Amino acid sequence: MGKPTGFLEHERQSIPDRSPLERIKDWKEIHEPFDEDKVRQQGSRCMDCGTPYCHTGMTLANMASGCPINNLIPEWNDLVYKGKWRDALDRLHKTNNFPEFTGRVCPAPCEGSCVLGVIEPPVTIKSIECSIIDKGFSEGWVTPQPPTQRSGKKIAVVGSGPAGMAAADQLNKAGHLVTVYERADRIGGLLLYGIPNMKLEKEIVQRRVDLMAAEGIKFVVSTEVGKDLPAKSLLEDFDSVVLCCGATKPRDLPIEGRELKGVHYAMEFLTINTQGLLELKDVTAFETAANSKDVVVIGGGDTGTDCVGTSVRHGCKSITQLEIMPRPPEERADDNPWPEWPKVYKMDYGQEEAKEVFGKDPRNYLTMTKKFIGDDQGNLKGVTICDIEWKMEDGRYSPVEVQGSEREIPAQAAFLAMGFLGPEDTIAEELGLARDSRSNVQAEYGRFSTNIEGIFAAGDMRRGQSLVVWAINEGRAAARECDRYLMGETSLP
Repeated sequence: MGKPTGFLEHERQSIPDRSPLERIKDWKEIHEPFDEDKVRQQGSRCMDCGTPYCHTGMTLANMASGCPINNLIPEWNDLVYKGKWRDALDRLHKTNNFPEFTGRVCPAPCEGSCVLGVIEPPVTIKSIECSIIDKGFSEGWVTPQPPTQRSGKKIAVVGSGPAGMAAADQLNKAGHLVTVYERADRIGGLLLYGIPNMKLEKEIVQRRVDLMAAEGIKFVVSTEVGKDLPAKSLLEDFDSVVLCCGATKPRDLPIEGRELKGVHYAMEFLTINTQGLLELKDVTAFETAANSKDVVVIGGGDTGTDCVGTSVRHGCKSITQLEIMPRPPEERADDNPWPEWPKVYKMDYGQEEAKEVFGKDPRNYLTMTKKFIGDDQGNLKGVTICDIEWKMEDGRYSPVEVQGSEREIPAQAAFLAMGFLGPEDTIAEELGLARDSRSNVQAEYGRFSTNIEGIFAAGDMRRGQSLVVWAINEGRAAARECDRYLMGETSLP
């Protein structure tokens, strides 16, 4: 440990964001450049706590606590403080294939379990991680590293989100011939079309894809396995298959007026937005999706925030975000102790921007949507909402409407951001894959093998909707088991 008193001398300082009113004028990343000396200073705050929880990757209270991919955080914090950036990059790549993604979009459960966080604001782990990989690319340290020899084994990876990309990267490192199939027109899955450009610029995704292609991975786009290509044909053409298709079946809101024009799934909106930004599809739809409209976002989480930030950039007339859960407390509640993920109130980038434009946090807590209201042409014109209370009924809490609270708010666009139910059915049904009670493909964690020999499943398709960092964890682990299946042993970490 280089600086035993660092956490006493320096306050927490994350990578600064551009001002909300400035950044909503474009689709560029929201962060400002961060001075290298300040990053080193922040690395000195890592306190050599003896028993670090930041890299444990546990699940506590059904949420991640610590880094799910077990990043060697205290080691690279200390290396950054000492100015040994190249060594820090090597440590970071030992556990994380794509730190340029997690350093931008991960909610950082590592920081929630940082020991310093018990008494002070935690170490800026996420900012330091992002700074390490960005410096690695800028210095030219990140270069293609193709395997020195090939096994001759062929593997198909279906899906190019973080789980699929991680599995492909690891299997390629083991010397196998890897082909990745993606139904969209570009590689990246939700990293590309599900996360807006201001959080993760698409050039950053493409940069990593190009690197993987230079290392020998073959990418096949605009090909949907199960439709354009029979899933069973993969069993004939490849020695093994790793399914990383995600949990892309969105949760619907089947209430009156759901069929009205203007009511969309959040992912439809975000996908059209990025496609328009990349000038791949209907740019007109991109430009007018929320412009001059009263927008209602139903649901919270990252996807809800992304809809808020995107609508503000479109120039919406107003923005309202409806959340059925209560407003989180300002500080940890007694039943949410460290090192659990802190369930506390915070303003994410989208809410910050909406507050600057419209004068308040757009979120309405303990609010339920009852009905979509349309005009004579079948267009959405409003939403009927009400306040709710959570009450115990039949042994479980249920939302109960507060009498007299029903009201109508204007809306010409409504985006459903209520999460996902599980994977789509096409591939699972064609191959006869076993499913669990939540419709996910059944494959034991740690083994990842399905009921069909030679087929493995990982990521959201196996565990349900989760974090990018969990997807990377599963992609790496499934690659290890696939390698073991093909070769009888494995040296993959």
